[in-house]
Amino acid sequence: MEQICVVTTVVDARPVADGLAAASVADRLAACAQVGGQVDSTYRWRGEVETATEWSVQFKTVPDRVSELVDRIRADHPYDVPEILVSRVECDPAYAAWVRENTHV
Repeated sequence: MEQICVVTTVVDARPVADGLAAASVADRLAACAQVGGQVDSTYRWRGEVETATEWSVQFKTVPDRVSELVDRIRADHPYDVPEILVSRVECDPAYAAWVRENTHV
């Protein structure tokens, strides 16, 4: 098995999620990005408990592209404090090779 990184965020609108996904793949910051269906999130913000409908985006990338991808997500994200989670995961070597191939020029 080999390692890749999965970077996850959530946003408040499907078009925003689609835009983040498309831009990251077009710029080779991620080999692919998956936009997940609606999820209801409950969180504390400015002292109040809130609930909102959000869309999740999972980006598949290689470790050496994570910093640039996170910077791009942060710059384009509509939230003041975006959730950006980075996980290293084990995957099939052929898939890892495909991710590497599609995140480098």
